[in-house]
Amino acid sequence: MDASDLQLEPSPIRYRAVFISDLHLGTPGCKSAYLLDFLRSHESDSLYLIGDVLDAWQLRNRWYWPQQHNDVVQKVLRKARKGTRVVYVPGNHDESVRQFNGLSFGDIEIAEEAVHVTADGRRLWLVHGDLFDGVVQNARWLAKLGDSAYTFILWLNHHFNRVRHRMGLGYWSLSQYLKHKVKNAVSFISDFEHTVASEARRRGFDGVVCGHIHKAEIREIEGILYCNDGDWVESLTALVETFDGQLQIIHWAPNAFGAAPVAEESEPPVVIAA
Repeated sequence: MDASDLQLEPSPIRYRAVFISDLHLGTPGCKSAYLLDFLRSHESDSLYLIGDVLDAWQLRNRWYWPQQHNDVVQKVLRKARKGTRVVYVPGNHDESVRQFNGLSFGDIEIAEEAVHVTADGRRLWLVHGDLFDGVVQNARWLAKLGDSAYTFILWLNHHFNRVRHRMGLGYWSLSQYLKHKVKNAVSFISDFEHTVASEARRRGFDGVVCGHIHKAEIREIEGILYCNDGDWVESLTALVETFDGQLQIIHWAPNAFGAAPVAEESEPPVVIAA
């Protein structure tokens, strides 16, 4: 066999930090194949898991834990063993983990909230964001009812994309489209972003990194850098920091439903530098 016949896997892309949230392991909606491929394709000095890594709400109703979800957990543990600093900031779907605040398990640090300092000196507050969601805090029954409706939309999204695949079309998030077309949802997202940014300012931070609302974004809100790393059930996104302190949103989506996951190249990554 010639050397040219050997197919070598490309080396992982390395970043100073990677931020992911809302994996929702333990649910059929988790895009674990793409998440696992992303984790294999990217290395970093620090890996921040910013909430809803596990979905205890769904697991209590129905146990769902395929091998691929276990593979994701093992991959994260392996990264920690090999020297990546892994910090787990729990969210509302895995809030039981908050009782272990300050402890470490398998080289993974548990923290209710954390601080990350970028290469260019900006102090970022890391928090899932559910504490700024009035429905989650004050009407838990309504939050769980909404979660059930959301699960149905994700199921619909899955089958919608199967039809798109048969038509030769690529993956497109119907659930994201429906959510952002609803006026109340758009208003809630805007209120959430401003509230989180305002609290970051009050605490003396330069910016905030959160999850919870499944809407990846980097923008400045009244002088505060607001970053949301998105999710791994709809948008398949992560936030990364380069070694010179730039923050980027990476979209990790398949070309077509069921095809091998690849980095999305149709749009350049969003970049905000100091």
